[in-house]
Amino acid sequence: MMNNTSVPVHNGNGNGDEVDWEMRPGGMLVQMRDDEVDAAGPAAPSRGPMIKINVYHDTAQHELFVPAQSTFGDVKKVLLHKTGLEPNEQKLLFRGKEREDEEHLHVLGVKDNSKVVLLEDHASRERKLEEMKKSREIAKASEAVAQVRAEVDKLSERVDALEVAVIGGTKVEGKEFDVSTELLMRQLLKLDGIKAEGEAKLQRKAEVRRVQKYVDALDTLKGRNANPINSPSNAVSVTTQWETFDNGVGSLNAPPSTQSPTKLKQDWERFD
Repeated sequence: MMNNTSVPVHNGNGNGDEVDWEMRPGGMLVQMRDDEVDAAGPAAPSRGPMIKINVYHDTAQHELFVPAQSTFGDVKKVLLHKTGLEPNEQKLLFRGKEREDEEHLHVLGVKDNSKVVLLEDHASRERKLEEMKKSREIAKASEAVAQVRAEVDKLSERVDALEVAVIGGTKVEGKEFDVSTELLMRQLLKLDGIKAEGEAKLQRKAEVRRVQKYVDALDTLKGRNANPINSPSNAVSVTTQWETFDNGVGSLNAPPSTQSPTKLKQDWERFD
């Protein structure tokens, strides 16, 4: 796919004419053909023959084909596609000196097969190194959180088993809840020791909440195991007894019994 760019050309009297260029595969910058330029405009002047320059960037070497009268700014635009560095992140050195964007290659003596050195701007390099360092730290933190998550997955199965036992009415030794809680708290301490940023920080926060949820569940199960809840049938039985009372509703003690007048009368007659 061709990328069209518009590059100013300066003639001897200081006037600037607009020239249309296209980027050919391989990074070659060439002038567009007349039939590709706007038909309403005049034909663009030539910028001289094409030359090959060798650009050295760290351990890499790039071969660029550009018009001889290009500027160093034009070269930076071509190098953007080669290196990914924005023009403002590049420094081009020719014959040991940094060259300005507006300087022309042919004026400074750049010829076919000339060597140009590309340096990355110091601030840009520092920023990218910092980004790489942060990315490594995030990856390391994510891996640490993943290890804790795997341990919590195993402990969650233990919590589920205890829940099934307690709900099913099985009496469980209290130490089972204490041991499970202790193991979960150890994972919580591991999470607390993980320094995380970005996505890793969100992962750690989510895992902390998950561990706390299991700890709370164990605390609830332990209390229920120690004090089993009455079954529904027992509750109905108690209610039925309360409904037979004539007074004292809501009391756990039955109301005092009284003897009937008929019974008293029969006792007195017996003494006669």
